[in-house]
Amino acid sequence: MARYETLVEMLEQSIEAHGSNPIFGTKQGGRYEWITYDEFGELVDAARGGLADLGIEREDTVAIIADNSVEWAACCYATFGLSAKFCPMYEDQNPKDWRYILEDSGAKIAVVADQEIYEEVSPWIDEIDTLERVIFLDGPREDDDAWSGVLEAGRAEPVSPNYPDKDDIAGFIYTSGTTGKPKGVLLSHWNLCSDIQATLDVMPIESSDVSLSFLPWAHSFGQTAELHGLISKGASLGLVESVDTILANAAEVRPTILMAVPRIFNKIYDAVHKQIRQGSGLKKKLFSMAMNNSNRLRDQTEDGGNAGAWTRMLDSVFDKLIFSGVREKLGGRLRWAISGGAALSPEVAKFIDNLHIEVYEGYGLTETSPVAACNAPGARKIGSVGRPLPGVDISIRPVEGYDDDIGEICINGPIVMQGYHNLPEQTDQVLDDDGTFHTGDLGRIDDDGFVWILGRVKEQYKLENGKYVVPAPVEEQLKLSPYIDQIMIEGTGCPYNVAVIVADGESLREYAEGEGLEFDSIDDLLDHPRVRELFERELEEWGEEVKSYELPKDFVLTAEEFSTDNEMLTPTLKLKRRNIMAAYGDDLSRLYDDSVPIGRNAA
Repeated sequence: MARYETLVEMLEQSIEAHGSNPIFGTKQGGRYEWITYDEFGELVDAARGGLADLGIEREDTVAIIADNSVEWAACCYATFGLSAKFCPMYEDQNPKDWRYILEDSGAKIAVVADQEIYEEVSPWIDEIDTLERVIFLDGPREDDDAWSGVLEAGRAEPVSPNYPDKDDIAGFIYTSGTTGKPKGVLLSHWNLCSDIQATLDVMPIESSDVSLSFLPWAHSFGQTAELHGLISKGASLGLVESVDTILANAAEVRPTILMAVPRIFNKIYDAVHKQIRQGSGLKKKLFSMAMNNSNRLRDQTEDGGNAGAWTRMLDSVFDKLIFSGVREKLGGRLRWAISGGAALSPEVAKFIDNLHIEVYEGYGLTETSPVAACNAPGARKIGSVGRPLPGVDISIRPVEGYDDDIGEICINGPIVMQGYHNLPEQTDQVLDDDGTFHTGDLGRIDDDGFVWILGRVKEQYKLENGKYVVPAPVEEQLKLSPYIDQIMIEGTGCPYNVAVIVADGESLREYAEGEGLEFDSIDDLLDHPRVRELFERELEEWGEEVKSYELPKDFVLTAEEFSTDNEMLTPTLKLKRRNIMAAYGDDLSRLYDDSVPIGRNAA
């Protein structure tokens, strides 16, 4: 396929080359219904004409508050086809963030998911200077603000594409904001197109590939790597009904590619291990033997080596007996699992890989469009995030407390953003004059050019003894315990680390029933001495590979999940540490004998 410089060109080329291929599948009437590239092109044409009828012109902003849908994608590409800017938001985002982003982005039109959001947002027309109209996707078709009416107007008066220049801004992607207000990252068409093409130069995705799509397209990983990336190759995307139906939908869509954040892979890991724990002794023994053999096979074949005949023969047997059944629950065709958005535990990555689903972890930020490095076929080290993409330079800058080979990761290349919208000072803080972006991530590059991420520089802290701690990798390791659903570690300026642990209610209930413990609710169990001892053992067992000073010595147990609803998680499922500390800081302080105040705001 020809190269392209804008997303408008990209879509046109894909429709011309793959017109009869299925592009989107959605669950309707109990089964998946698919539309083709040609049909989607007609929908984009109608949406472009409809948006033009609403007054959208070059450099205007169209905002959307909705989860992934065919309509979302049509609105997105129609906006690009008018040389306008697209600004997506999450349905479950806080309304105060919606309002801030609509105002900050200068949105002229807001397209929203349903009547409920419409009623929240439409009064802002009188309060936000630029906002002229709010359109809903799901609601009464006869209403003047219905999306169906926009499409009808566009079909009645079609408008030819107004092609953007490659350096024109394609849109804003607002960072989740673990602290403070979201920042609008400005990405040009060439930022996104260069990133898509560089990624696909090393990841050979084909037009026959199918993805089970649940990454939010409002996030850069889902939008660039999955939506634009797969469409550029003529591949297909089956949209999940919800995160809770991933396994059921996988069996129906039968994906060949699964793009996800680590938490999804952790849930697959937990689900399989739970099934094994509940099985017979023979099943447990066979599973352990199969895993050990898969690890041996990988060790023997790394760096181009050859596996022994006995190892290969056992692998074939175990695949038929065990692994094929697990893959079948994911549709039976899955060949690649692509992880991004946060660090994936090497143990989880090896587990997925052992199922004969190749795991490729990548790395990037919204500010880098987002993919800057990735593992790829023939160039993979589990635990690393791969080598820099073609045309991308990654360097390491010194950070206090670390040797010369460890420091802040900095990135240069055509994938680096144009800046933060309306925030010149914050842009200058992270962008050098030559366009190098300071990521704020701590890492190293090995002798083979593979990048290893160690955590966020701003999240690191120093214990009382002077040792530095980067909590995220430790948290990911400890979450492998079946009893730990979520965890946040803290210990700034203190003698040792402590933690807030969100207990896995289902696993804890099974433990209590097996031990004959009496309880009315999960909350009743959290203060039980036997349960405290259980979590102490779990931290010790799963923290064997963690440095002793990094391991939490005490903890607070809770049954309340960190979520976007209680504002302890960002929409991309990262911990909002400041908010968690606001809720649990006093409890954590009481874990120290001298009640030392802890946290980033401690004196």
